[in-house]
Parts: sequence; structure tokens; C-alpha cells
Amino acid sequence: MTVPDSLSRNKLHELLDLIREVSDRRYGAEWGIDNKGDIADGHRNLMHILEGGLYSHFDADPERPVFRRIVSPTRKFRGDNGDAIYFDAAIRPDREYIVKGNMAGAVYVSVTVEEGPGEGSYATGTAAGLHDGEFDVDANGNFEIVLSSKHHDRNWLELTSTASRITTRHYFEDEVCAAADPTRHIPLSIEPTEEPPAPAPFDPDTQDQKTADGIQRVINFVRGDTLDQPPRKPEEQPNWVSTTPNVFNKPEKPGDMAFSAMDIAYTMAPYLLGPDSALVITGRFPECKFANVCLWNRYIQSFDYNNGRISLNRKQTQFEADGSYRIVIAHEDPGVPNWIQTEGRAFGMVYWRFLLPEGEVETPNAEVVNFESLRS
Repeated sequence: MTVPDSLSRNKLHELLDLIREVSDRRYGAEWGIDNKGDIADGHRNLMHILEGGLYSHFDADPERPVFRRIVSPTRKFRGDNGDAIYFDAAIRPDREYIVKGNMAGAVYVSVTVEEGPGEGSYATGTAAGLHDGEFDVDANGNFEIVLSSKHHDRNWLELTSTASRITTRHYFEDEVCAAADPTRHIPLSIEPTEEPPAPAPFDPDTQDQKTADGIQRVINFVRGDTLDQPPRKPEEQPNWVSTTPNVFNKPEKPGDMAFSAMDIAYTMAPYLLGPDSALVITGRFPECKFANVCLWNRYIQSFDYNNGRISLNRKQTQFEADGSYRIVIAHEDPGVPNWIQTEGRAFGMVYWRFLLPEGEVETPNAEVVNFESLRS
């Protein structure tokens, strides 16, 4: 039997080849990965990225966009956060859409427009954004936002000529991480203001092309989150990113950096702890809409917030008498408040977010101490 030539089969083989290349390069010597734990974490990272590409991009249709949850407790990439729930959808710059949503108990909601080539590719920047203090929210928490290249007086996000995707963020400060709650529902929809053309009837050649195009979007997504993100030298990092273990730089807002919210200040540093050490972090939260600190692995995937305390927001934090915080990152429970567990990992990333901060954000102060000293 002669098997016909198939665009989709060729694309699938290209995706499989890419997965092997990512495994060999991104999680190998080229990126400085030289131990079994980091290789295993890397392949888990790759599986999560692949799932993200299949779930959000394979069937993406900017004529009929659908919001899909970007990350979850079992699908983590691009610096996820247990206190936030994110959605995105593919859009066209020459269309107009209505986004309808609800605050759903969040302390902060934002909607941003990402620029770039689309088709699963990594965004090149953030074109525009609104947070809940800038759009109308009714007494029941409902809101509507217009996405259009045409000016609207209010509740409007401009679609630039390279707009390709819309991202929503709901941040919560609850006792239990919102992203871990399987019953948490966020009403959210996006619809074009003009009826799109009807889908074409089934045709083998058309379906082959459509499937191949979908696989290409997955390829673009996987490549964009792996091989197209080369290792950065320390001098190439943003000012708020520290490359010195256990030392934080001054928090800053990242501007129009892709996939960032324009009104959030960040700071990040690696932690490095021996088996008998702990990291004590002290400071004060600024006046802001939301703040938290969380732990990631080297691939900026959060630790397991379903089964342990790997982050703290302000509601979860027990404050000192003077209003300051004292947070302890340690391998075991030291028996003091505000313990964040490392899962036994000697190395990880400590990431802070401060949403809509008022005034200057204090830099967290960190000190490595002997673990037993915390129990005395």
C-alpha cells in the first residue's frame, strides 16, 4: 500500500526532532546542565511546555478565540505563581473583540496585549495593559473591555499592527493558594464584534494543512520557550535580577518586557543552602494591591504548592510586632512562623512580586544562618 505524502506527518516528525534537540542542548552541557536532578527537572519542564503548546496553541483560532488557562499545578512554565490564575487567547490585530470577565474575588486583575509574530511564537513585548483600577467594574465584579485598533474613550485596549495575543491575570491573597483550588472558577470570555466566516467543510488536503499549521504553532511555542532563550550572562540580566546567591537587588518594574505586567515591581535572587543552613529574609511590604514571594527551580517553575508551603502572600504571613516580616527558607520545619520549604533542594530561585506599589519598594534583606540556631 502506498502511503500518501502528508504535510502533517512531516510536521509531526519535525516536532519530534525538536524535542530530541531540546533534550540534548537545553538540558545538557550547552546550558551548563551537568547533574541528574537538573536533567530530570529539565525534561519535566519540556513536558510542561509541550503540554502548554498543545493545549493553548495547537487549535488556536484568532477568528474564534477562546481563553485557556496558561499554567496550572501540573503545567508550569514562564514563572508561574500559586496565588495567580492566568489565561490567554490568540487574536488578530485587524479584528475587534469584546472581553467579558469577573473579578472572582481577586485583589487585582489585569489584561494585557502581547506583540509579536503570533502562531505560537514567543512574544516580543507588551503593547498595552489595563488593571482593575483603570476599567469599570460593577457591583457584582463584572467588567467588559474592548480590544480594537479604533479609539474608544474607556475600557479599551489598543490593538497595534503586531498585536497577536491577550493575557489576563487574576491575583489572590487567600489562605490557600488560589491556583491549587480545583473549584475556583473565573468567568471570562472573548468574542469578535463581527461574525467570523463559517468554517470550511471537511477536505482532506485542507485538513492536512490545518493540522500541519497547528503542529507548527506547537513547534514555535516549544522552540520559543527553550532554544530561542539562550543563557544570559550576568551583565545581560535586568537590574532587579540578582545572580549572587542569597542577595537581592532593588525591586523594579520591567516596563514592556514580554509577558510582564507593566505595574508590578519584581526582584529575584537564587538561594543556595547547605544541608544545615537556612535563609532568613526580613523587610517590610510596601503599600500595594498584592505581594508575595515564591520559590522556583532553575527553569522558573514553582515548587509544589499543592502539597506544601512554597510561597507566602501577605494574608499567609505572620508579621512581627512592628509590622515587618521575617521569612525563613529551610529544608525542614524550624518551628517558627513563615517557613517556606525547599523540598530539600539546595538551589532554587526566590521571586518577589509587588503589584501597584506606592513609593519605593524596600529591598528584602537575606542572611544565611545555621538551621539549629532557629530552634533556640
